[in-house]
Amino acid sequence: MSFTGTVKNEITTLKLTATAKVALLSGFFRNNYQIINNYITISSENDAVIAYLKELLDSYEEISYQEELLDNNNFSKNKLKALIITKGNDFIKETFCIEDYIVPNYIVELDDEIRGYLRGVFLSSGSINDPKTSRYHLEFLIEKGEEAVFVQKLLNNYSLNVKLLSRDKGFMLYVKEAEKISDFLKIVGASKAVLYYEEIRVYRDTKNKTNRLNNCEQANMDRVLETAMEQLKYIRILEDNLAIELLDDKTKEALEYRKKYQEASLKELSEIISLETGKKITKSGLNHRFRKIKELALKFSNNKTSR
Repeated sequence: MSFTGTVKNEITTLKLTATAKVALLSGFFRNNYQIINNYITISSENDAVIAYLKELLDSYEEISYQEELLDNNNFSKNKLKALIITKGNDFIKETFCIEDYIVPNYIVELDDEIRGYLRGVFLSSGSINDPKTSRYHLEFLIEKGEEAVFVQKLLNNYSLNVKLLSRDKGFMLYVKEAEKISDFLKIVGASKAVLYYEEIRVYRDTKNKTNRLNNCEQANMDRVLETAMEQLKYIRILEDNLAIELLDDKTKEALEYRKKYQEASLKELSEIISLETGKKITKSGLNHRFRKIKELALKFSNNKTSR
C-alpha cells in the first residue's frame, strides 16, 4: 500500500464530533462530487475511505445511497468505488454547502472543524510521498480556483507555507518541506504516520549530514595531497638544479621531512617535526619555509623559460 493510502486509512479510524463530521463531509463532497443521472456521486479508489464515508452518511436519516463501480480516468486499472446518493441530494447540498462559492464560516469556525475539513479534502484529493522512497512532497489537486485558495488559506493558518500552482485541469497545492509535511500529518490526526515519517526523516537527514561530512573530509584530503605534491614538485626542481645548499638549515629540515612524510598535512607535519626534533614549529612557520622553497624553485624555472 502507498504511504498516501496508509495515511488515509488512519484518518478513517478517527472519531469526530458532530460539527467536525459535517466539516469533513463538506471538504470531501466539495472536492469530489459529480452529478450522474441527476444524482450526486462521490468516489474513491480506497476501500477504507468509502467504508468511512458510508459510516458517516449512515448517521443521517435524510440520506440514502447505492454503491457502484466506475471507470477510473486517472490511468489506473483500479475501478472507482462510488456512492450514488439516491435520497437526500438537497439535504447534502444545503448541509455540506457543496455548491456554495465559498465555504460558510460556521462550517470551519472552530479548530476541530478546520481539521475536519482538511481531512475531508485530503481524503478526496490529497497525496503524500513516502519519505523512504521519494522526495518530500505533499499535494492537493483541486478543480476550482476559489476552493484552492480557500484550502491554501486554511493550511497556511498552521504556517505550512503551502504553494499554489495552476494546472491544465485545476490547481495544485503543494508542500516540499519535510517538517511542514510532518506538521500536516499532526494536524489531521495521523499520529502513527507521524511517527513513521519522523523516523525516516531523521534517518535521511542524518545520512545526508554524514555524506556531506564525508565529502568535506574527502575534499580536505584532496587539498592536502595537492599541496604536498606541489611542494614535492618544487623540491625536485631544486634537486635537479643542485640548489638545496642555497636554503638555510631550518628550510632544509622542512624539505627533508616533506620528502619523508609525503601525504601529511602541514599541521601533521609541524607536529611530527616538533616531536622528533624537540623544537616547536607551528603550521604557519612551516608554511613560511615552504614558501621559501617555492620562491627559489620558481627562480630556476623562470630562468630556464627565459633562455
